[in-house]
Amino acid sequence: MATTTHEPPKIEPPRDPVGQDGGGGGWRNLVPADGTMRDVQQYSPPPASLGVWVGMAAITMSFAAFTSALIVRQGASPDWRHFTLPSILYFDTLVLLASSVTLELGRRRVAAFMGGLRSQAAPPAKWLYITLFLGLIFVAGQYVAWLQLKSQGLYLATNPSSSFFYVLTAAHALHVLGGLGGLVRVIRKLGKSVLRRSTLDATSYYWHFMDVLWLYLLLLLWSKM
Repeated sequence: MATTTHEPPKIEPPRDPVGQDGGGGGWRNLVPADGTMRDVQQYSPPPASLGVWVGMAAITMSFAAFTSALIVRQGASPDWRHFTLPSILYFDTLVLLASSVTLELGRRRVAAFMGGLRSQAAPPAKWLYITLFLGLIFVAGQYVAWLQLKSQGLYLATNPSSSFFYVLTAAHALHVLGGLGGLVRVIRKLGKSVLRRSTLDATSYYWHFMDVLWLYLLLLLWSKM
């Protein structure tokens, strides 16, 4: 009696999503000018980028609620005490704006460096470190502003106006610290050659958003305090 044998199915080896051109959902290797291979993941899963925008929307709503509470409280409080804003706040503003410039320079240098341009052969993390340093100066400047208010006898519970000043500036400083944490993460990933391009972009968007938010807060404090 004849027996029938079947040829076993061929099992193809797993395909490398990074090493193929045009494969892996848009992932590819980029070789910088120094000749070393760096894995730069060009695109993030949609939830990663979406999370940044959702976070910024939540922060916007929070500060909108603070603004509404400040306006209502000022109108209902006959003992609202006006005071001059600490001058260090204007220096802080310049520092924060400068940090956005240095971060944008760093973002472009990273893209050029990972793209293999010889003119960008030097490590591009310098501008990211400068941004990190400027961010720390900004937070330190906020602390100096609080000390200046305390020297005038204005504490958190002294008056509704000083209470709102401390709350608004402290909340913004905490969010800036979150942005600094994101910068540290970007620098570490860049050093390990596994930086995702969209990670740097999302960090930049968040940092620029902190700039815009601070300009809004400064204008609000200047007009209401």
